[in-house]
Amino acid sequence: MSTVAANAPGAVGGGLADVAASEASLRRFLHGLPGVDAVGLEARASSLGTRSIKTSAKAYAIDLAISMIDLTTLEGADTAGKVRSLCTKARHPDPSDPGCPPVAAVCVYPDMVATARAAVEGTGIHVASVATAFPSGRAGLPVKLADTAEAVAAGADEIDMVIDRGAFLSGRYLQVFEEIAAVRAACRRTDGRPDAHLKVIFETGELQTYDNVRRASWLAMLAGADFIKTSTGKVAVNATPPVTLLMLEAVRDFHAATGTQVGVKPAGGIRTTKDAMKYLVMVNETLGDSWLSADWFRFGASSLLNDLLMQRQKLTTGRYSGPDYVTVD
Repeated sequence: MSTVAANAPGAVGGGLADVAASEASLRRFLHGLPGVDAVGLEARASSLGTRSIKTSAKAYAIDLAISMIDLTTLEGADTAGKVRSLCTKARHPDPSDPGCPPVAAVCVYPDMVATARAAVEGTGIHVASVATAFPSGRAGLPVKLADTAEAVAAGADEIDMVIDRGAFLSGRYLQVFEEIAAVRAACRRTDGRPDAHLKVIFETGELQTYDNVRRASWLAMLAGADFIKTSTGKVAVNATPPVTLLMLEAVRDFHAATGTQVGVKPAGGIRTTKDAMKYLVMVNETLGDSWLSADWFRFGASSLLNDLLMQRQKLTTGRYSGPDYVTVD
């Protein structure tokens, strides 16, 4: 068992049910987590980023990365036509090559979920929706729950919620915990279909310290997150290798303590195939093969897809394609 898991209050026998019994107990647990060795974390992330993937392994990794992308449009000018176009690209990222895998999901605002649902029905591609007053999270809980319920009712398979960073940074951990748990409950369906999965976004660029990222990771997992996600992609600092590595380590430690597997999604700032390869190596080295699938790891990086497609064609044909080879999102 890891250091964190071994020191976790209530972790004997894998149980952590009493941790959130009160604000005091939750604070005691989160502030009792070992402090992050920033130098060691950054050195480890840098070292993993030097690993090289070549030839057939690279081809496999490119297809794996494509299959892990959440293809996203989250703009005020989004239209039904734009969402349908995005879904077409999600189904057939490279129309000239039927062997190219589809992406994992399309991610849209709640009012566009029904359009996306109709466009990917029967393909196995998930529909994700941001909710809870994305990206700021500045709304009351009833509004956040209504936002979530609307998306789930329209057919969302996944909900990407943002935590209240103000509450977290003010030390109101139980409030954040209870909001995550309430949104998780709003992801339930009553018609027999599987519940929508919940991805919890931290906006790590606003959390200030690595220790806060570790605390937020544990807080979200304790509250029932199916995935923990770095960022909205709407701020200056989004996913970074050290922060993602720290979240992967938190997931590893949580699994050791509870037996529960949780996914990870770095989002924002991942633009090249080389970047994606670094993250896949990080997942493999930290969590192993069990997490190397779209069920447990995603890229929130729509611009990444075009570079992966260009590199994929280079491996296939031996040359780079022209600038009109891939669509512009």
